[in-house]
Amino acid sequence: MNLNQDADIALFQAEVRDFLRANLTDDLRRSGLTSLGICSDYAPGMVWQKILHAKGWAAPHWPKEFGGCGWNDMQRYVFSSECAMENAPKLAPMGLGMIGPTLIVCGSETQKEYYLPRILSGEDFWCQGYSEPGSGSDLASLSCRAIRDGDDYVINGTKIWTTMAHNANMMFCLVRTNTEVKPQQGISFILIDMTLPGISVRPIITLAGEHEVNQVFFEDVRVPASQLVGAENDGWTVAKTLLTFERGGAYAARLREKHARLAQLISPLQDYDLNQRLADLHVRLDALEANEFRVQSQLSQGHATGPASSQLKIMGTELQQDLDMLGVEALGVDALPWAPEARLDGRLHNQAAPDFALMGMADYLSNRAASVYGGSNEVQRNIIAKAALGL
Repeated sequence: MNLNQDADIALFQAEVRDFLRANLTDDLRRSGLTSLGICSDYAPGMVWQKILHAKGWAAPHWPKEFGGCGWNDMQRYVFSSECAMENAPKLAPMGLGMIGPTLIVCGSETQKEYYLPRILSGEDFWCQGYSEPGSGSDLASLSCRAIRDGDDYVINGTKIWTTMAHNANMMFCLVRTNTEVKPQQGISFILIDMTLPGISVRPIITLAGEHEVNQVFFEDVRVPASQLVGAENDGWTVAKTLLTFERGGAYAARLREKHARLAQLISPLQDYDLNQRLADLHVRLDALEANEFRVQSQLSQGHATGPASSQLKIMGTELQQDLDMLGVEALGVDALPWAPEARLDGRLHNQAAPDFALMGMADYLSNRAASVYGGSNEVQRNIIAKAALGL
């Protein structure tokens, strides 16, 4: 891949900058700056998605024939970088980044025709039903049961750590449809309308004080069999397809913006150790970015990413956590007066500490989960050891 910025890319970058400056309101920028977790709050996130959808820019990584942008790898990176630098809201990845690409690969023609336009427009807002109490990284041990009854599946069980389930009207879900075979062979992948009778959502408040995740309960929920993606008992194959999208996302652009803010916080005259660590993180950012470009180049040529998506997940989340740790240490006592209510209502300047302090501790607390969700990094290392090293 040619990473040099040619004249066409420079024109594209100027177009993106003009668009962002014209469409990002102060409220949207504030949401992007103060968001924790994997996405912005529901309301500003949907406002921003609708603006992008009207422009045709909601799904940069989708094929053009399904409503994507038709951009090359460098254009996608430029767009992501510019959004990060302008503090654009982070769009929820479950629809645009996970189930949308999965349906393009694994869904029926009917499912594609119905759901893809609704994902792009935001008419359907999705959550992911994978983890259960006792079945997280060992996902094959899940027990949420779906029993075929005529034209429906009847679902009973629970899902946990379900991001944004309290806002979602749709869930893509792994359910057990056969208990007589090996665990991976008895799982099916199904799309569930969250408004169906028998579904209840219980909030889980995170260490950072956020209501982002939930526990979802199913009591005799009847889901049409037409909502099955792929074949019955072959949901593990569909799930592995989706996980390559979940784990292989772009981290570098937003982490580079965070690094730039840290560089402003840490004076060259400050502690030598802090500056050495800041420099080390810069090198790791460059390595992460190079690997993201390599994976995008492989995808653009029609090659599967394989264990590279696990590598990106490890690199991105651990770099994110190390940036957060350095930020808290650099702030020192200014990181201690943590005030979630100030972040939530936009009072970014009503404290004596630097603005960075308001998000420093919040990011640190929120992102402790980054190396666990999406498959823990220990599991990712096992995948790499087996698939790439043959161990």
